[in-house]
Order: sequence, then structure tokens, then C-alpha cells
Amino acid sequence: MIDSTRAYTKLVAAFNQNDWPRVQQRAVQLLTIAPNDARVHFMVGIACLQTQQVQQMPKALEHLLKATHLEPRRADYVAQYAKALAQTRRFREARLVADRAMTLSPNDAMTLDTLGMVYRHANALMQSANAFRRAVVLSPEHAIARLNLAYALNALGDTEGAEQELEACIRLEPRHWYAHLLLAQLQRQTTGHNHIVRLHELLQRHGDDPGAQLLLNIALGKECDDLADYPAAFKHYTHGKAAGRRMRPYAFARDETMFDALIRAFPAADAETATGDPTREPIFIIGLPRTGTTLLDRILSSHPDVCSTGELQNFPTLLQRASGCPAALLGEADIAARTRHVDWQQLGAAYLASTRPATGETPRFIDKMPHNFLYAGFIARALPNAKIVCLRRDPLDTCIGNFRHLFEQTSGFYDYSFGLDDIGRYYIQFDRLLAHWRKVLPGRIHEVQYESLVENTEAAARELLDFCELPWNDACLRPESNAAPVNTPNAWQVRTSIYRDAVGHWRHYENQLRDLRWLLAGAGIGKAD
Repeated sequence: MIDSTRAYTKLVAAFNQNDWPRVQQRAVQLLTIAPNDARVHFMVGIACLQTQQVQQMPKALEHLLKATHLEPRRADYVAQYAKALAQTRRFREARLVADRAMTLSPNDAMTLDTLGMVYRHANALMQSANAFRRAVVLSPEHAIARLNLAYALNALGDTEGAEQELEACIRLEPRHWYAHLLLAQLQRQTTGHNHIVRLHELLQRHGDDPGAQLLLNIALGKECDDLADYPAAFKHYTHGKAAGRRMRPYAFARDETMFDALIRAFPAADAETATGDPTREPIFIIGLPRTGTTLLDRILSSHPDVCSTGELQNFPTLLQRASGCPAALLGEADIAARTRHVDWQQLGAAYLASTRPATGETPRFIDKMPHNFLYAGFIARALPNAKIVCLRRDPLDTCIGNFRHLFEQTSGFYDYSFGLDDIGRYYIQFDRLLAHWRKVLPGRIHEVQYESLVENTEAAARELLDFCELPWNDACLRPESNAAPVNTPNAWQVRTSIYRDAVGHWRHYENQLRDLRWLLAGAGIGKAD
């Protein structure tokens, strides 16, 4: 016979100690005698969520949903269920559940912070800012709430407000290293307004901290680049990326195997009649990151018939589910076999539904996930009338742009980006895959050259709109007037008038890029001298 009071006390103790395996063990025992105890369902749901293991996510969703049914007025329960939905990339449902949590008027900063992150991942940036703003009001001494609010304000174009929140975060906790990086990225630094002295002092004091080595060096690299001290910038980028590589071991062979498998999966142009969903709404912008995809997105979404939904992960997630593959689909040696039984019409329809409610109010919408270049063949099958636009940029500008930037650390898409040699090898494979898509998807992908886009914007925009079957609109020449949020740390760059300064930026690092130029030239890309 289980002593329920004693068992519950032990469960709470394990929960407070973050002992997640013991929480699960004790919760299972308690649920045999108290199957409708919302608190127990909540705690075991959180325990499953905290393991961050894919196989635990169904249990997390099951128990958190049960807790919300048993205690529907508990905003914290509803918020955690929304978080679990977001972590399984069910962003449409996550946003709707987050909306329900907000109607319950949550009054604790932790719940509001959770909801703010759910909204951010669902690309509902206005709602994200509102949640974080309320969290800061409730808990002004909570540094992470300040950091999260700053990110949201930056996305909405409030650079001054974001800077104030970041400085407040740093005052409260100087070792929030990401706050220093975001502050460096917030705007172009000048000789009269920069943080180089503070960054150097922090790096000297905390040089043994891997996070400090990574984030502070990347911040210093960015600020030195702004001030045209390119040798110092490259030194800091190199030190920062080396620290990141030590934390994220990587073998290029893994990605090379992936590219090979993708090409094998599409040996020739599909001879079958298109069987996907017939919608014409989606426009996919693809390409390597740091090539100007956000600028292209802003130009196109300035058109009154088009809205931007940001960088959606919906299509890869839904394809993964449709394939039934237990591990990462793109890690499979025989991708064709894994996707042979996918219902392409059903996948296309599921993708379109997953973009609601962010889409549907304009005739067209943009999905600007650059790494969808890996999925172009599958997109063409599932959405035969969707438009796919690929932005290309000078290979050296692309490679140094990837080296200078620190990408999302929770994503495996960017593991190549910590070393110039790996970036160069990845670029070669990207170029090879795009050539393959041209062959097997004739006419499906419209390629735009970044240099042409900034040198002769009107001509490039007219070609783009023609491809997308959209009428001309002069607003596409004024992307700086586009008021839509920008979910990127470098939001200031796309809120300025189109500029040409970034063309040929690699020349500032010409001496440091000799080996990279030889590598690319060996693959027939550019010249070594």
C-alpha cells in the first residue's frame, strides 16, 4: 500500500532537485492511486520535457495536456503545454495554446517568459514582446527577462529600447555573454559608441569560460569589423569559432554523406504528374545563410499581396513525420526509400495548415528558411505550384559571412560554420546540390544574385515578381519602409536603405582567405589568385 502523502512529499522533493528520472519513477507510482491529480501529471510532464529526449516528448505532451484538462485555469500548466508543443515543432498549436494561457492573466514572470519564448519560436513577435514586457514589469531584477525583451524589441525595430534592456541585463548579470553579443549586433558600432574596452576586460577576467571565449570573441570581432580593424576582427572571430568548435565536435564527412544521399534520392526529373497540394500560396526563399535572404524577403514582402512568416521549420518537421523515420531523415543513407510511401498531397496540405494563423490573410506568403535548399526536391513534390527562389552571393563573401556569424546553437544545420575549411567544403557541396536541382527541377527554382539585387534592385525585383506571378508594385523598391518584424539579431541591416557596402567585403580579409580561395578554386569555383 502506497502512503500517498509521503509519496507526494518525495515527488515534490525530487522535482525541486531537478531529479527528473526519480520524478518520473515516483509519479508513475502515485498515478496508480491518484490518476486525476493535476499536480502529478504536471510534474511528470515537466520531467519528460526536461530530459530533452525525442522519445520522451509524447509522454510530456500527454501528461501536460492532462494537467491542463484537470486544472484549466492554471496558466503555468497551459504555458508548459504550449512549450512542449513548440519543442515538437507544432508551432500552430503552440501559438493557439499560448493565446489561451495569456487569457488566464498569468502573473508570474517565469510563466510569461515561457510564453514569450513560445511566441518567438512561432514567429508571433508582437505577442512575444508583450509577454516579455509583462515579465519585466513583474520581475525587473530578472536578467534573462530583460535579455529576452531586448531580443523581441530589436525584432520589432525598437533599437533604443533593446539597448536599454540589454544594458539593464548586463548590470544585473555581467556574465550573460549572449547579451554582450546581441548588444554588439544591435547596430553598427562607431569610434564614439562601442563596447570594445568592456569586452576586452571581461574576456581577460573570464578567459577560462568556454561561453565567454565564444560569445565575447564573436562580439569583439563584429565591433572591430565595424571600426575597420580587420586584422583584430579576424583574430577574434578565429578565437571565438575555435572555442565553439571545441564545444561542438564536427566531421565534414557527415554532411558530405547527406549531400550524396540527397542527390541519389532525385536521380532524374520526376516524370510523374504532380500529386502534391495545388496551393499557390507559398514562396520559399532558400540559399546559404548570410547571403541576403532577409533583404530579399523584405523586398518581396513589401508587396501588398505577400506576407513574410520568417524562418519556418514546418516543412522539414512534417516531412520527417511523414517519412516515419525515427532518426533524422537527412542522416539516412537511402532517403529515397524512406520517403517512397509519403503521401505528397497530404504533406503539402499539412504544411499549408501548419502555417495558420500566420498566413491566409494575403494571397501569398514567404517561408524564408535558408536551409530549405536541402529540401527543394521534396517541396517541389509536395507543393508543385509553390515558388522557390534561391539567393546566391559571391562565394568568398558567403563563406566569410558564415565565419563571422554565430548561428543558432541548438540547430545542427550550422555545425559546419566554426572553421573556414569546413565552410568552404560545405559551400562546394551546396553549389553541387544547386546544380543538381537545376537539372532535375527545371524551371522550378529562380536564382537571384545578391550583387545584382543591390546594384540594380528594380530589374532584379521585376524578374522576381514575374517568376512569382505577381504584378509590379513600387513598394518593393522601399524595403526599409516595411514595418513587419524581423526575427534576426542583425535587424538594423534590413531596416536601412539598400546599400552596396557589403559587396566584396571579403577583400578586407584577403590575406587570411588564401587557403579558402585555393580550396574553392580546386572545385572550379572562382580563382586562387
